[in-house]
Amino acid sequence: MSRIAQRFEQLRGRGRTALIPFVTAGDPAPEVTVPLMHAMVAAGADLVELGVPFSDPMADGPVIQRATERALAKGVSLTHVLGMVREFRERDTETPVVLMGYLNPIEVMGYDAFSRQAQAAGVDGALIVDLPPEEGHDLIETMKSHGLDLVYLLAPTSTESRIARIGGVASGFVYYVSVKGVTGAGHLDTEAVAGQVRLIKSLIPLPVGVGFGIKDPETAASVARGADAVIVGSAIVSRIETLAETPERIPETIADFLAGLRNAIDAVDASPEPRTAE
Repeated sequence: MSRIAQRFEQLRGRGRTALIPFVTAGDPAPEVTVPLMHAMVAAGADLVELGVPFSDPMADGPVIQRATERALAKGVSLTHVLGMVREFRERDTETPVVLMGYLNPIEVMGYDAFSRQAQAAGVDGALIVDLPPEEGHDLIETMKSHGLDLVYLLAPTSTESRIARIGGVASGFVYYVSVKGVTGAGHLDTEAVAGQVRLIKSLIPLPVGVGFGIKDPETAASVARGADAVIVGSAIVSRIETLAETPERIPETIADFLAGLRNAIDAVDASPEPRTAE
């Protein structure tokens, strides 16, 4: 069983919804990332999603695009990101780490080299935004052979047949994009999200994480009533951006923000009211 599957099994046994923060590796400087990862775990993160900087992040909105630009300006590459995970593992051998990014850097490194180095560094899986399952057979098989999960996105427009197709290749968990558009865009309709999560759960036997549009404790709590995981990205990255000139303040500031989300999610988990997507 993968570290991701183990973590979700542990959380399910405790009646707890996962909190998954996203940050761009190397933003605003490479030396910030690993201390930030540890601070987020201490504040209640159950998994960490680490963005791999790429020059054309077409699925990301302006907040994460700017984060990627800052990281690239510091020379951060996929190799550097794997090094950050390796350093993180020196103190934390339990928290799952998922890389999120695009296919090009993996193509350049090579499927086997990426999978071997990711496994050796302590990566648990990857979400590759621009790799549809129909075109991903070689990478899917290579990652599986190295014990790595491949997380897939589902959208509000995904049909039942598409959801089932994704379920046939995804592992670890699936990531439901709660709004149409890029990261940081749109208004979150939590009732519509709950309904779609119920549909996904009826078709896929994997945990369902929900991201995009979660900005505060209120929206995190609403999503937690139905999802297995609450994923927060742009709201974190925008706070990092405001502190780019004072990076020493970033770990504590982000930890405080996550602690508020964690408390809101835990309050839902402790509530006697039934969860909406069960």
